[in-house]
Formats: sequence, structure tokens, C-alpha cells
Amino acid sequence: MPYDSDLRRAIDIATYADEAATIERLTEIAALSETDRAKICERGAQLVHDIRGQSSPGLMEVFLAEYGLSTDEGIALMCLAEALLRVPDAETIDALIEDKIAPSDWGKHMGHSTSPLVNASTWALMLTGKVLKDEDPGIVGHLRGAVRRLGEPVIRTAVGRAMKEMGRQFVLGESIQSAMKRAADMEKKGYSYSYDMLGEAARTDADATRYHLSYSRAITAIAEACTNADIRDNPGISVKLSALHPRYEVAQRDQVMDVLVPRLRSLALLAKSARMGLNIDAEEADRLSLSLDVIETVLSEPALAGWDGFGVVVQAYGQRAAYVLDYLHDLATRLDRRIMVRLVKGAYWDTEIKLAQVEGVEGFPVFTSKAATDISYIANARKLLGMLGMGGMRTYEKLKGLAR
Repeated sequence: MPYDSDLRRAIDIATYADEAATIERLTEIAALSETDRAKICERGAQLVHDIRGQSSPGLMEVFLAEYGLSTDEGIALMCLAEALLRVPDAETIDALIEDKIAPSDWGKHMGHSTSPLVNASTWALMLTGKVLKDEDPGIVGHLRGAVRRLGEPVIRTAVGRAMKEMGRQFVLGESIQSAMKRAADMEKKGYSYSYDMLGEAARTDADATRYHLSYSRAITAIAEACTNADIRDNPGISVKLSALHPRYEVAQRDQVMDVLVPRLRSLALLAKSARMGLNIDAEEADRLSLSLDVIETVLSEPALAGWDGFGVVVQAYGQRAAYVLDYLHDLATRLDRRIMVRLVKGAYWDTEIKLAQVEGVEGFPVFTSKAATDISYIANARKLLGMLGMGGMRTYEKLKGLAR
């Protein structure tokens, strides 16, 4: 069985590896010279300088210039902007607004920004925060509570509109058609998009069936833009395995392989016919082994031979990233296939830390500092690029502009 191989065992053993030892090993692989470090610092400073010097900064740049991500208000705005796009009901929206807006001190930002929109939003956020705070005793508290209840629809609409404008920086569109339309201008400049769907974890089989159909329709829609001979130059789609089965967990492995694998295989065959890439998004650490089982089984499908569009996300914040790359390289070589490997920093850090604490294990499946993740990313990027020169190498990293 594929999950009994030495490479797979190495991945499992390294789940809670000694972080210090892992970083020491990765630092040697990264092998950044003093010249490399100087060039990185120079390039980074130049990027910041160029962004700050833009004559027409976008809304997100203006908001960040005022609030930043180092303030309570800035963090609250970022959380709210993305969360509101996923929330279906008014009650939850009201709770989110109260949770993120009320505790913050918006008044200190009043009139600081050069943007009228940002200043107007600050006014709205400050007034909203005052209305939502009803800790005053006696009749004042009761009156404020009444205003809060009567004004919730107004507050919801005002804050929702402001946050949706910010959310547009994170989300390309509410449908695949609107996302493709908005992406058209950037694609003309040479950018390539991998379309993803938000909030697609399935809770029931009906959810999974609906998401499977949505992915199929999205692939069909995206196919119209796949006009290049090289798959890497065409837009693609990212698929989350937990969206295709409501019990995507190791305890349900047999059912996952029986039900999810055929669903993913059908999507891969559809993507192949469309000459586009299909990328498997990363899941939480405890699902990695199951994900690799699914990936190997689907990639082994004879009908997918000759298609270079199958992709896998590898999270550099995981201590096992290097071993996963070794496994994917071996898999691509054995099957004589090409795999698009997208190396990312990682998306579930807080969840992974908390789950490890709850389990009471010694260590964590992810690095506990950003600096360590940065080292891992550099080392594994170098590892990937080094694999390009290896005999029989059939794996490449897609080094192009990617966007949600």
C-alpha cells in the first residue's frame, strides 16, 4: 500500500519532530550567503518604497496606512472584512460586528487619513462602537440598548458595505463568472489565476454533492479562458478535499476512498479535457496522510496520463514539508507524471497550535515562529528548484502570479 512506503513513514514520524533540530537542518539547506541576505534586504526595502510611493494607492493600502495590522482596530477590520463575506444570516453578522467593532478605540483614528472614504468609515465605526457599548447603568443603558436593537439593520448595512469594499481585496468575486470578469485585466498583463472557493467544507453528503457540482460548473466556465497550449499559462482551479466528503478524516478512510476518490477523479478528468490545472488545497495536519492517499490514487488513474495539470499545495509552516516534497517527487517519477507543486507558508497555524495543546502532545506539527516558517520556505523552495536538475525529474513548481 502507498502509505506503507519508507517515504510515507518518514512523513508520519516527523509529525511532531524536534523543532530546533528541524530548523537547524533547514538552515543548512537554505544556505543563504551574506550576499544573498543583502540582496533580499535590498529588494524587500525597494518593494516597500515602491508601494509607499504609488500616486494612486488602493483602498486596502490606504486602510493599512491608517490602521495597520499591529493595532487592535486593524486586526478587527481584517477579520471582519473576510468573515462577513462568508456569513449567511443577519443574526451572526450582528454578533460579529459587536465582537469586532465595540471593544476597539476608533476615535483615535478620526481625521488622520487622507482618504475621505477611510475617514467616513472611521466615523461610522466609531458611532457603531458607541451604540453597541451598553455598559452604562440605569436609564442611559436602557436607552442605548433600545437604540442598539432598533439600529441593528442600519448598522449591519453600513458596516457590511464598508467591509465588502475591503473584502474585495481578498475575494475576487461572488461567482466564478464575476471573478473571471474582474481578473481579465490582470490576465492581459500576464498574470495567471487559480480560482478557489471560500467556505466550502462539507457538513453533509448533500453539501459535498453540491460542492462537487459547483466545482464541475466552475471548471466548465474557466475552460473558456484556457486558450494557451501550455497548461501553466492557463487559469486553473483549486479544490479542497474536505468539500467533497462530509467525514474527511482518517477514521473514515475506507469511505473516503470509496466516495471521494471517484468525485475527485471526475473533476481531474474534466480539467484535463479543458487543458487547465487542478490544484489540491492543503488541509489540517492530521489529514495529511489521508490526503496523500487520495492524491496518489487519483494521480495513478491511467486516463490522466499525459496531463501536466495535477497540482498539490505544500505548506512550508509544517515540519514535514521537505518530506512531502520528497514523496511527491518520488510519486511523479514512479508514475511518469508532472505535478504542479505550490509552496505556500500555511493557513491553519492557530488551529494546529490549539489542537496540539488539546491533545497534550509534546511539540507541534507546525513551526512556532514566523522566522522558522520563513527559513522552511526558503529551504524548501531551494529544494524544489534543485530537483529540476535531478535525473527523471517530473515535478516542477509553478512560479507565476497566483490569486484567490
